[in-house]
Amino acid sequence: MSHFEVFGLPPSFHLDLDALERRYRELSLELHPDRARGDGAARRAAVERTTALNDAYRVLKDPERRACYLLCLAGVDLEHDERAGSGLPPEFLERILSLHEELDAARRSAALEEVRRMGAEVKAERQALLDQAASALATAPADRAAIDRAAGLLAKVRYFSRFLEEVDQIEEEALE
Repeated sequence: MSHFEVFGLPPSFHLDLDALERRYRELSLELHPDRARGDGAARRAAVERTTALNDAYRVLKDPERRACYLLCLAGVDLEHDERAGSGLPPEFLERILSLHEELDAARRSAALEEVRRMGAEVKAERQALLDQAASALATAPADRAAIDRAAGLLAKVRYFSRFLEEVDQIEEEALE
């Protein structure tokens, strides 16, 4: 059963997140293992259903994970296929290296405002790429070229996400 099926939703990037959360809460109460009647097998089955529900919610509520999951449903697994998303343009990879070097320099000089500025720029660029991937995924799985385009865009999104994790880490260190 797909994560979308757990919630009775059609596979789509665009979801009503408030409705998803409401449905998650409803199903959490309904499927909770404490409500399981019967032997240990019934309780184990309830735990498995609750685990599947939690996993599905964790993926669907996050736009990047949801997009990657839609790709996975279309046969491209960015998480486990090393070839997926490979072939990124050298200019992009050079830019990522340059961004990391700039971020390291800002960290060393304790230039927190520069770190935040870089984070804001990358976050905006990441969102633009995610929006483009969502558009490409709207035609998937019927259009293989769109799937490949979405895979390339999401590979870039993941680089930016890792960069933003570093920005968050630097900001947290500055608060300590």
